[in-house]
Amino acid sequence: MTSAYLIKVRGVVQGVGFRPFVYRLASELSANGWVLNGEEGVAIHVEGDGAILDDFVRRLKAEAPPASRIVSVEVEQAAPAGFDRFFIKESERNRRPTVRISPDLPVCDECVRELGDPANRRYRYPYINCTNCGPRYTVILALPYDRPNTTMKDWPFDDYCDREYHDPANRRFHAQPVACPVCGPHYYLRLNGEEFRGDDGVIRKTVELLRAGKIVAMKGLGGYHLACDARNANTVEAMRARKFRKEKPFAVMVERVEDAQGLAELTSEAAELLTSIARPIVLAPAKVELAGVAPDNRELGIMLPYTPLQHLLFAAGAPSILVMTSANRSSEPIAYDDEDAIGRLSGIADAFLIGERPIARRVDDSVARVGAFGPAILRRSRGYAPGAVANFPLRASSKKPILAVGPDLKNTVTLVVEGQAFVSQHIGDLDHYEAFRAFEETVVDLMSMYDIHWDDALVVHDAHPEYRSTVHALRLPAAEKLAVQHHRAHVASVLAERGEWETRVLGISFDGTGYGDDGSIWGGEIFEGSLTTGFTRVAHLRPAALPGGDAAAQYPVQAAAGFLAQIDGLPDLSDAPFFFPPRYQTALQLTYKNVRTFRTTSVGRLFDTAAALLGFIREITFEGQAAMWVENLARSAGETDGYPFPFADGQLDFRPLLQAVAEERTRGRAPELIARAFQRGIAQGAAHALREIAAQENTDIVVLSGGVFQNELLLEDLKDELRDEALRLWTNQAVPPNDGGISLGQAALAAFH
Repeated sequence: MTSAYLIKVRGVVQGVGFRPFVYRLASELSANGWVLNGEEGVAIHVEGDGAILDDFVRRLKAEAPPASRIVSVEVEQAAPAGFDRFFIKESERNRRPTVRISPDLPVCDECVRELGDPANRRYRYPYINCTNCGPRYTVILALPYDRPNTTMKDWPFDDYCDREYHDPANRRFHAQPVACPVCGPHYYLRLNGEEFRGDDGVIRKTVELLRAGKIVAMKGLGGYHLACDARNANTVEAMRARKFRKEKPFAVMVERVEDAQGLAELTSEAAELLTSIARPIVLAPAKVELAGVAPDNRELGIMLPYTPLQHLLFAAGAPSILVMTSANRSSEPIAYDDEDAIGRLSGIADAFLIGERPIARRVDDSVARVGAFGPAILRRSRGYAPGAVANFPLRASSKKPILAVGPDLKNTVTLVVEGQAFVSQHIGDLDHYEAFRAFEETVVDLMSMYDIHWDDALVVHDAHPEYRSTVHALRLPAAEKLAVQHHRAHVASVLAERGEWETRVLGISFDGTGYGDDGSIWGGEIFEGSLTTGFTRVAHLRPAALPGGDAAAQYPVQAAAGFLAQIDGLPDLSDAPFFFPPRYQTALQLTYKNVRTFRTTSVGRLFDTAAALLGFIREITFEGQAAMWVENLARSAGETDGYPFPFADGQLDFRPLLQAVAEERTRGRAPELIARAFQRGIAQGAAHALREIAAQENTDIVVLSGGVFQNELLLEDLKDELRDEALRLWTNQAVPPNDGGISLGQAALAAFH
C-alpha cells in the first residue's frame, strides 16, 4: 500500500548537495515525489510503501552530505499524490526565509584530482567545484540558493556543464556555481599596466613573480590576499612596510599537513582543525623562525590551500611557504571588489591576479587554535560564517527578529530569526572608515537576506553611548532598541552557544575595555546569574585610574601610571632597569590631578602595566600586543610560584602583584621568570575569588570570556588551579572570547529582556 511523508529538513542543507543526495536516495529506493529548497530548509514529499519510507528517513539522517549540518528532521504523514517519478521541484519563496546558509567550502579531493588530470575538461581550471565543495556564502546574492541568485548568474552553462548539472548520477548535479573553461569565468594577471590572459599561463607567471621576491595580490573566495615567499626576509619586510603592519604576525600557507608539521608543533587535534571543512588559520607553537613573519611570537598561524587556485599555485612550483595575509592596509577590512582592490593595493602589490567571478561579500580567513579547553575560534569568518551558532528557545520573551550590532572592536553582527542565531563574518574595528562601511553593508545584507523589515525587529547595541555601532543602531528605523552591557554580553555568549538559558553561573569577564554600569571602564568583572534572570556584578578588580581613557591602551607606560600611582615605595622608574619614558610622568601628573582620567577595572590594562615594568615601554603597533608579549615571555620560563593577588571585600587587589613585579625586576630576577610569576598570580587570585564566591552563591559552573582569555597560558593556569575543585569551567568555542563574540551575547540577553 502506498503511503506518503512530508519531510522538512532544517539546518545547513542548501548549497551542500542536499537535493541531489535526496534525489539519488529516492531513486535508489524506487520512491516517488519531489524535493525543493524552501525558506526553512529543504522540503521533501516522498511516496512508497511503509518500509521504503522508513528506510528513506533513516538513510536521510545517516548518509547526508558531509558539508551539510542537519538540525532537525520533521516527518508528517501526507496524502499520496500518485507521482510516477522523483524530481527536483523549483524552489519556493512564499514568506521570510530561515534556512541556514552554508559557509564556503574547501575544494574537495575529487576536484583536486581532476585539476591534475590532463584528460579532464577542467584540467587546471581555477574555478572547478561540485556539490561537495566551492563557494557558497561569498557568491549568494539572495535566498533560496539557486544559480540566478548567485554571482554566477552571468555565466550560462554550455552543453557540457548543462548535462552534468541535470544528471542525477553526476556529483555536479544541481551544483549552482558549476562551470568549465568554455563557459565559466577565468583569471588574468595585471602587471606593470599590462594584462595577461589564459589561466595556466597567468598562474605560471604568478609563480615566477613569487619566486622572484615579488608581492602578488590574488583574488580568493571572500577577498584578496597579499602573497609572497615567506622565506624571503627582504620581501616580508617590504610587505610590512607597504601595509604599515609593523609587528602583527602574518599567516602562512603550505601545501600539505606534513609541511605544516615541519613548521609548528601540531597535536592531532590541531592537525584535525587544520584539515577541517572550515580550513581556518591554526595557531600552533613554531618550530622554526621565519624572519619577519611572526616577530616576538612563539606561535605561527598556518593554513592549507582551500581554493583550486591555491592548489594550482603550489602545483606550478610556488614557494613552499607563502605568506598569505589579508589584502589591505593595517586594520582596514579585506579588499574584495576588483577596482577597489587595485586602487587600495597599488602601492603594496607588484602584480594582481584577478578572478572574473564577483564576490558577493567580503569574508576574511578564520583563526583558531586548540587550547586547554579544546578548539577555540579567535576570528570567526570564512568556513564558519554565517552558520547559525545557537537555537534560541521559543519561550524567549521576544518573538520578533533580533539584530545585535556588536561592539566597535573586532565587530560582528548577529541576526536571530525564528530562534536561529546567525553570526556574521568578522568585520573589524569600526574606527576605520572602510570597516565601518563594511559594518553598514553587513547589517543591510543580513536584514535583506532574511527579508526582515525594520518595524519587525528589535535592535540591540552596546551600552557605550559613543560607540560607532551604538550611534548607528540608534539611527536605525527599528521601533524597539535595547542596550546591553559589554561584559555581560561576553558571559552570555558562552551560555548562548551552549544553549544554557536558565543555568546559574559565575561569569568572569577579563577584558581590555567596556563601558560599565557606573560609566567607568570595566574589564575585570565577576557576575552571578543566568540568561533568563540577567547577571549581577558580585566582584571586580580593584579600580585604578586610567589617564587619557581608552587612549592609554596604545601606551603601556601610560596605562601603568594609573595602577602604579596606588603603590608606595616604588623605585625611580625612569632609571635602570625600567627606563620609563617621559610619557609616564606626564600620565602620572594627570592621575594625581584627576585631569582627563577615568576609573577602570580593566585586566587588559593590568597586563599592560606588567608589560611596562618588564620592559615593553614603547607604543604598541596592534591591539593586545603588550599582553601577548608578557604571555610569550612567561612561556619561555619554567614553573614558579605566583605573586600575591589577594581577594577581599569583593575586589581583586593588584597592588601586591605589581609591587612584587617591580621589586623583583629591581633585584635582577630574569624578566621571563617575573612574567611567569605574574601570570600564575593572576590565575591563583582569580581561582581563590571563584572558590569563595561559588560557595556563597551555591553554584558550581564558571564561565570564562573576554579578550584576556585569548591568553592560553592563563587558561591553562586556571584549569590547573581548579583541577581538584568541583567547579566546572566553560569557555567560548563557537564564537571568539574576544569582542567577536559580543553580538551573540547581546542577542541572547535581549531575547529575555
